[in-house]
Amino acid sequence: MPTVTFESSDGAIKKTVDAPDGGSMADLCDDHEAPIPFSCRSASCATCHIEVLEGAESLVPPESEELDVLDSIDSKPPKYRLACCAKLKPGAGTLRVRAQNDY
Repeated sequence: MPTVTFESSDGAIKKTVDAPDGGSMADLCDDHEAPIPFSCRSASCATCHIEVLEGAESLVPPESEELDVLDSIDSKPPKYRLACCAKLKPGAGTLRVRAQNDY
């Protein structure tokens, strides 16, 4: 099962959770109150921009819509992703991400 560690943009808040079946990073953030902001739900796209510090291979490759947004903010996978779009692969793995915007 993938283990995900979320860090706030300043690194002060850290939360580690298990994702037994992989799945959506957005759902995982919501379910565990991860320190990743989601103002994109209020028409502020890319607020959930994250830096992948470890374990990029635990994520499903980005689709074209996510790549377009990342390109517009000058960020490239696998180092950067959008938590609203990223999905975890099922199976073993460790992922560590840091918010790029304030929570």
